[in-house]
Amino acid sequence: MRLLFTLFMLLFSFPAWSSTVLVVGDSLSAAYGLAEKDGWVNLAQNELKEQNNDIKFVNASISGDTTSGGLSRLPEALDRFEPDLVIIELGGNDGLRGYSLKDMRENLTAMVQISEAAGASVLLLGMQIPTNYGAAYTRRFAAIYQKVADATGAALVPFFLEPIATERDYFQRDGVHPTADAQPLLVDHIMNALIQALKLDEPSPTSTD
Repeated sequence: MRLLFTLFMLLFSFPAWSSTVLVVGDSLSAAYGLAEKDGWVNLAQNELKEQNNDIKFVNASISGDTTSGGLSRLPEALDRFEPDLVIIELGGNDGLRGYSLKDMRENLTAMVQISEAAGASVLLLGMQIPTNYGAAYTRRFAAIYQKVADATGAALVPFFLEPIATERDYFQRDGVHPTADAQPLLVDHIMNALIQALKLDEPSPTSTD
């Protein structure tokens, strides 16, 4: 009887879901200027765990990274972590450095395709750049994320920084990187898309009516 009880507890003590989320981003996801625990990646993981979801986030973000850098290191990360979901938060540095938008689009498209081929869903976190780069470049840059999402079927949050973009107090002294106070707002902004991408809004396969 004791053995049966132990087996019963093991079977039903696990959360309904068990997934790995791989975040491939730049300084916005690498918690630049903050303690790692205060970054949005860690906060998102904690929020999902509080909802009784067994979700592990792997933060493979590197400050200063570009879509080219992300593409070059993605295959190894996919092999190593075997994620269920890949969050791609890249492109800001491409835009700020005036890199080719054609190359940026191709890099993002390739990242989505490689991730999907490895069996992972993809969530794109879009970016925008300051208007001083010229209206045409700024407009074309912002449109890339929607075009990649349309072409690949990836889920999309059009502008990751939307809830804080016009609030100077939510940025560090450099005017680029969000503060610790801004991180929960970013989590709130993407949480619905994250839940849908992880299919946490669907009934558990083991549940019954």
